[in-house]
Amino acid sequence: MAGITLRAVRKSFGEVAVVHGVDLEIADREFVVFVGPSGCGKSTLLRMIAGLEDITSGEISIDGRVVNELDPKDRDVAMVFQDYALYPHMTVYENMAFSMRYRGVAKDEIRRRVGHAAKILDIESLVARMPRQLSGGQRQRVAMGRAIVRDPKVFLFDEPLSNLDAKLRVQMRTEIKRLRERVATTTIYVTHDQVEAMTLADRIVILNHGRIEQIGTPEEVYDTPATVFVAGFIGAPPMNLLPQQDVLMGVRPEHLVWHSGSEAPFLSGRATVVEPLGSDTLVSLDVAGTQVIARLPPKLVRRAGEEVALAADPANIHYFDRTTGNRR
Repeated sequence: MAGITLRAVRKSFGEVAVVHGVDLEIADREFVVFVGPSGCGKSTLLRMIAGLEDITSGEISIDGRVVNELDPKDRDVAMVFQDYALYPHMTVYENMAFSMRYRGVAKDEIRRRVGHAAKILDIESLVARMPRQLSGGQRQRVAMGRAIVRDPKVFLFDEPLSNLDAKLRVQMRTEIKRLRERVATTTIYVTHDQVEAMTLADRIVILNHGRIEQIGTPEEVYDTPATVFVAGFIGAPPMNLLPQQDVLMGVRPEHLVWHSGSEAPFLSGRATVVEPLGSDTLVSLDVAGTQVIARLPPKLVRRAGEEVALAADPANIHYFDRTTGNRR
């Protein structure tokens, strides 16, 4: 197993800088998720760790060894891509065994490792099939199995679930969570989906325009977002941000509650959109020209046009500098 260290890592494509001096320490066996919008540099950063992209400057170390000049095959990492990258003319078994055969691993050891990985991923019945005979979820399991059999120091996942439908993504998140318990290897997982990040990560690295906005546990980035960007990115729906002189005041939709007391409400306005979700209702309302979303119990607000008054616990209110965007 291995820790990973990034020191002042930068990447430019010609005159265009896409990663700006990233510093990061990932502990042995830690599961870290890189998350952020498209173009934030998360996949580029992952590919630099893998050796698939050269770094412009800085230093990357794996297990205490600087790997800047090492080829991908010499870094002892295994990568799982979003498009599976299976060989279409090989069976599942052959796909999983290929890298070991290439390295001259003994047949009995190959058979043992493939069998072990197939059992972990519940694909033992699929080893004789061709990739075209598999569903998307099964192909992704095979791709993960191909990584597991290598017994690498580091697993790298590049948006592995993005090609799956919504229901299958939920199922595969569960599978990756189970895999995490069975195979405790240092892992970096890239996604644009903040739900994946929150459910899978030991720590989340939130990236924006090639810079780290915040590093923390899922609870930390949700409870105490360091910047306006993090506040608006983490959470579904994201945090409401209301201008208040030199600050932005933030409150999450789920922390707005129906006002029923005699004191003045925290905020009030007219409902503009009402979205019943069964277990709760999302209500959008206009508050002095600012659009606010509240997650409320069902049936309290039934249609647009109704007046809505809401309360909030002061402990759930956040403040950010309007100029810098940083938390106050």
